[in-house]
Amino acid sequence: MSAPDLVEELWREQSLWSRTANRMKKRIERARFTALAATVTAAVLSAAVGLMMTSPAAWAADASRVLAVLAGLGVGILPLLRPYWSGQRLRDWTRARSMSEALKSDVYLWLARAGQYRGDAQAARLRDETDKVRADGADLLRYRNGVVAEERPLPAVHDLISYFAVRVTGQVDGYYRRRARELQQRLRWFRSVGIALGATGVVVGAFVAAGGGTSFAPWIAVITTVSTALAVHVAAGRYDFQLIEFLRTAERLDQLRRKAATTVDQTELGALAVEAEGVISIQNEGWMAKLAEDPAEQKAS
Repeated sequence: MSAPDLVEELWREQSLWSRTANRMKKRIERARFTALAATVTAAVLSAAVGLMMTSPAAWAADASRVLAVLAGLGVGILPLLRPYWSGQRLRDWTRARSMSEALKSDVYLWLARAGQYRGDAQAARLRDETDKVRADGADLLRYRNGVVAEERPLPAVHDLISYFAVRVTGQVDGYYRRRARELQQRLRWFRSVGIALGATGVVVGAFVAAGGGTSFAPWIAVITTVSTALAVHVAAGRYDFQLIEFLRTAERLDQLRRKAATTVDQTELGALAVEAEGVISIQNEGWMAKLAEDPAEQKAS
């Protein structure tokens, strides 16, 4: 196989693993959100059961039994959901993402003629490196069923200058900083909800303590449960850790990009390109390894 055909094949392979990893991530996020919704619903329904049982209305007894069954179903579904967003599923997703990123890195370095890929004579080396990646992910092929590669041209990289313009700029502005902004917005939302729940809990607790009505007491437990569930959800997503890593990586890549803009020596430019891929690789490995761990809250449960 000629070098151009090999690179085209690897680019299609990278697309398959990227789409596979994206699909796996969506399933994990759906399972996490469902678990969060089930926890909140079960807590609310449990409190409602207590209120119904004290109601003199004729229909309250039947309603409380129905709500109790629904609350029990909400609690019972949680152990069934957990394997879909933690443990092996989480580790498999991070491995699929790692394979996608490893293939992407090799393609970009080849197109830029950087590192160990200086010319067509290194095509065999490119094949060897990518074959290793494929072999490491052979057990993940079951997740690729039904996945179709995206039809897309190769990146517009043909030398070291275009590498920094396309690859590094795309990562800094199109990925890391954009994702950092998204994570900041998500964290602000969760923190705002947490503050609102805390304030509500204080008000309800003060109202009950002042003799305003013991019927509101169960809602203190509901607020506590919901607050804890949100905290566990945020911890499982590692949002704070990802935010720090994305900002740090974007800054380091931006430094390399600025240095490359003032460098004319091709050897030095090649070394900067290899370093940039190293920064991306280390960042990917770091946050994916972190995501593959169960947070302390769940290890203890």
